[in-house]
Amino acid sequence: MRNAHTVTQIRDAEAAQLASLPPGALMQRAVYGLVAHVTRRLGRVYGARIVVLAGGGDNGGDALWAGARLAARGARVDAIAPGRTHPEGTAALLAAGGRLHGPALALDDETLRGLFVQADLVLDGLLGIGGRGGLRADHARLAALAPPDRTVAVDVPSGVDADTGAVIGAAVRASATVTFGTHKRGLWLTPGAAHTGPVELVDIGLELPEPDLRALDDADVAAMIPVPGPESSKYRRGVLGLVAGSDAYPGAAVLAVGGALRGGAGYLRVVTETGIASRAGDFVRRAHPEAVVTAIRAGDRVAMLAAGRVQAWAIGPGLDPGPAVRELVAGLLGTDLPVVVDAGALDPLAELLAADPAALRARDATVLITPHEGEFGRFTATALGWDPDRTTVDLAADRLAAVRRAAAATGAVILLKGTRTLIVEPAGAAWVNTNGSGWLGTAGTGDVLTGLIGSLLAAGLSAAGAGVVGAHLHGRAAERAAVPLAAGDLPDLLPQVVTDLLAAPGRGRPGGGHGG
Repeated sequence: MRNAHTVTQIRDAEAAQLASLPPGALMQRAVYGLVAHVTRRLGRVYGARIVVLAGGGDNGGDALWAGARLAARGARVDAIAPGRTHPEGTAALLAAGGRLHGPALALDDETLRGLFVQADLVLDGLLGIGGRGGLRADHARLAALAPPDRTVAVDVPSGVDADTGAVIGAAVRASATVTFGTHKRGLWLTPGAAHTGPVELVDIGLELPEPDLRALDDADVAAMIPVPGPESSKYRRGVLGLVAGSDAYPGAAVLAVGGALRGGAGYLRVVTETGIASRAGDFVRRAHPEAVVTAIRAGDRVAMLAAGRVQAWAIGPGLDPGPAVRELVAGLLGTDLPVVVDAGALDPLAELLAADPAALRARDATVLITPHEGEFGRFTATALGWDPDRTTVDLAADRLAAVRRAAAATGAVILLKGTRTLIVEPAGAAWVNTNGSGWLGTAGTGDVLTGLIGSLLAAGLSAAGAGVVGAHLHGRAAERAAVPLAAGDLPDLLPQVVTDLLAAPGRGRPGGGHGG
């Protein structure tokens, strides 16, 4: 598991370390890791041309010291400084034969471009974790000129807020980021995550508190996947009730069922609306004969709950929001079972919360909602009275804080879908999914995710656990898909994703079992 901390947490941990170490020792630990990364990347140091963008703080000191070590090994190192520089780092660079150019505003564009064009690698040390509010003009000019394919960010890309991931104006786009001590939240949160490239963590010995944000790796997810044992049966593995599909949107039910059948539950009860053609139920039966389908009249909560005993419910894909769906959502809230709410059931749930703000806190079981950003804005506007325009601004400024406020206010676990999907509990515990593909931004992929999460929930995971594991598996499947990706590709890819995770060293393969 990877952990991320706030700037305040990091500063406190650094202060404790600095008090117990000789002057400069902590910086040299960071420099050692940065130089190692550069050496691996270049494959050679002697004769390489390296440009250092050197701000005036410790981040610039890290970059300058790294430049000094590389210059001492035969690299040509040119440091460009917008203004003042770290004194010890500058002295070390010059002593090793490096060159210092600055202030940057005094350099013409042709000179700067020449340095960047000739560089094998650029180290971005303009701003560190203390940077806030966007780059000044001299910094922004260098950020715009730095070649993204050859730039390595030191700790964080300059212009990216280390706490929130916010980007105001220009910011460095790096091909990789070498970060020190712990991950910074802004490296994982959008839009900052789009500026980092792959992130390498260098351990510098910080003693840190509980993380503010977590990200699971493959091994963590493998350990959480519900694996049936020899005594398992379809009922012991869990039964999911999935309310999905309508005559208008039958395909959503098919996609959600495809995800649900690959999520670990042993039995799937699908509830669909019956209409003139009863299309959704027929589509599901043809595509997935394993699912048991019950067709109900619109809004018939009694018939829905009579479909059979389940361990969890998921509702929303392919439903047309309105009074009938609100009746079904209200019926599920009246049970003692966990519920996943998505798509066409989100607005009806928001209306119920507007009428009874304590509805979710009064339940013994958790409700997990899975909106994308637009749905999140509508949901919070109806349920909490938030201004949707302000919510859009808040998401851009501090995505995690906005979702935390909504989870605390509603009592729901919130999975906010996006390039970096967030999963946040009402008490504030939060996870981010860092895998996946931009090709997931296509119709129907969310339906697959809802079914998958619902199945994991029925199989015994907590609501947050089902959300985190489901998002990870969903992202891994997308990474395997041929592109352009269609939502219908994902269910068939999920079994191999799970197989590979379970076959990793130390995890082992599932045991036997019996049918029925």
